[in-house]
Amino acid sequence: MRAAFGEHFDVPTGYLNTASIGIPPARVADAVDTAVRRWRTGLAAPPEFDEPVAAARAAWARLVGVDTGRVAVGATVAQLVAQVVAGVPDGARVLTARTEFTSLTFPFAARGLEVVEVELDELVDRAPDFDLVAVSVVQSSDGRVVDLDGLRATGAKVLLDATQAVGWLPLRLDWADWVVCAGYKWLMCPRGAAWLAVHPRAVGSTRPVAANWYAGQDRWQSIYGLPLRQAADARAFDLSPVWFSQVAAAESLTWLAGLDLAEVRAHCVGLADGLLARMGLAPRGSAIVSLEVPTEPLAAAGIRCSSRAGRSRLAFHLYNTAEDVEAVLGAL
Repeated sequence: MRAAFGEHFDVPTGYLNTASIGIPPARVADAVDTAVRRWRTGLAAPPEFDEPVAAARAAWARLVGVDTGRVAVGATVAQLVAQVVAGVPDGARVLTARTEFTSLTFPFAARGLEVVEVELDELVDRAPDFDLVAVSVVQSSDGRVVDLDGLRATGAKVLLDATQAVGWLPLRLDWADWVVCAGYKWLMCPRGAAWLAVHPRAVGSTRPVAANWYAGQDRWQSIYGLPLRQAADARAFDLSPVWFSQVAAAESLTWLAGLDLAEVRAHCVGLADGLLARMGLAPRGSAIVSLEVPTEPLAAAGIRCSSRAGRSRLAFHLYNTAEDVEAVLGAL
């Protein structure tokens, strides 16, 4: 059991796979256990999950620096991105990074829109020539961080995927047209919790393609019959929540939103850059490290990481310590 930032984690030495799946604080896992016990004994009732959904929505809004009224809930990134894609005009051209995660780009490609891939460091210069830029704040494959200030200065329409950033990187993304994020990595939730922030100027070009009862102005009065009566704010884009995932998210995100994220970033990046320094490599300023080494010796030594784009990807979160750095160096 490890202690970090006021919480405890059942995480083993060498667990460096948060970029694939985060480990929850023990208290978060306990909250899910309690919810499951209520369900299995017939004590659970649907309205009781409204409170954790609201708490997680508010905490996620704080983490990305937007008003709560801008935030819709869902289960996956692609599911929420589809509501953005549906409002993009025919013939629009979309710019993205060459190594972008496909949950962000496939919905545009499936719609038949022109999606152009460029190197990440070319994105800002090319942005003015496109109708929309869709890019991750932190690249999943190798941890590179997009030039947010430069992208904002272009004035282009922007959809940001913050999945690999929220939870370790301090953010203020209220300027972006859309921000999407899944919670099962750095936010340490079970799979099935995701959020979409919609800027007021982008509401008219966002389509509730999966309109449902939960997106009603008064959700418990919109479960039968017409007319359409959606919420007046971004809840109009809500998708019916995955209950147990939202129970965990309420606990985990509320805790994270109360931390000093600059301190969290310093901890995570300090470990990642410390590993690079010990290997004679330049610092990269990211919590994700991509190494040109095989995963086999790492796995044999009990290091949990991922193989991405032909490289070993290691991710350092707030529950990691210098012991994990030493374990990697020992394995290599």
